[in-house]
Parts: sequence; C-alpha cells; structure tokens
Amino acid sequence: MTIATDLSPKAYKRAADFLSNLDEDWERHVAVTGPCRHEAKPAREPYEALVRAIAYQQLHAKAGDAILARLLALTPGVAFPSPEQLLATDPDAQRGCGFSATKLATIRGIAQAAVDRIVPTRAEALHLPDEVLIERLVSLKGVGRWTVEMFLIYTLERSDILPVDDFGVREGYRRLKGLEKAPSPKQMREIGQAWSPHRTVAAWYLWRIPTR
Repeated sequence: MTIATDLSPKAYKRAADFLSNLDEDWERHVAVTGPCRHEAKPAREPYEALVRAIAYQQLHAKAGDAILARLLALTPGVAFPSPEQLLATDPDAQRGCGFSATKLATIRGIAQAAVDRIVPTRAEALHLPDEVLIERLVSLKGVGRWTVEMFLIYTLERSDILPVDDFGVREGYRRLKGLEKAPSPKQMREIGQAWSPHRTVAAWYLWRIPTR
C-alpha cells in the first residue's frame, strides 16, 4: 500500500486553516505570510536525493552547485551517475571535485547502500512509513535524521514531517511565541504533536517567521 501523502494546493489550504485555528499567534503569522508555497522535487530517486543532500551540506548553494557539477562531469552522457557508476569512478578524481574525505565516504556509502538495496528505489519508498525510512537511512554512516527528514519532505512529499533538529524550525517557534529561548528538539517534538497531520506545512511557515 502506498503511504498517503497530499501536498496539493487544496491540502495546503486545509493545513493553513488548521494552523490558523490553533491560536492567535498562528492565525496572525499565516495571514501575514499568505498561502503555503512549498515546492517538492518528487521526480528524484532516493539515492540521488541523498547524494545531492550530502553534497550541499554546510555549503552555500553556489559552492554546492560547483562541486556537484564537477562530480557529474566525471560521468558524461548521463544526467546523474548510477550507484554502480559512482562506485566505479576513481575516488581521487571525486576528491578533486572538492569533497572532503568524510563527505566522499558518505556519498560512496550511499551508493553502495543503493546497490545493496538498503537505500530503496522511489517505487519501494512510496510504500514505507516515515519512521521505517528514517530508521533505515540513518543507519548509513554520515546520514543524519535531519537529512532523511528533508528527503521525506522534498522528495517523497510526506505531509506530516517536523524536523525538530532544524534550528530554523525551533527559532521560528521561539519568535512566533515571543520566547526568550528556543525549545529543545525534545520539547519541539512534543509541541509539534498538536500540529499533526500538517507538520510539514507548519515547518514551512516556521521557516518564514522574520526576525523581530
């Protein structure tokens, strides 16, 4: 059975209305921000999405673009190297693209995990619950829960994901409520339970709370 997801404009509207009805702070913020315009990239295979996510970690977008472009240039004629192609490419040449040893080990580990069927295909992932995917993918060295949650939000279009380790989410909530200190990840997880089944849209709105 395919896991139900709905990130259509109508679903965004339902989620925004749900959040607006929580309290005056949410109502005000949703009204000021306007309709949710979250955009996913659902066409990508999990393997590609994870490799891209690692490539861009802790880098500005332009730097990530440049490093990834150099990696792709090592396998001309294909839009993105298959796991087998990535593993067959000289690691020294891949390091020359600008990857740290740690990042490259993670990327090659993801490729090997795809070959070993630990990283599922998109068709397989559509049938797996959020927590099953998280548990499976965080077992890969260098892949953390936040990376997997971004994959769930942007690649699999899951509609009830709250990345509580994300600074922007917790800081957004602090600003929303005028708190002196942002909640801890554990506190954020507990608070966010009230936003289910619309936690992805809640995260989108929290990321857009301006500095006061």
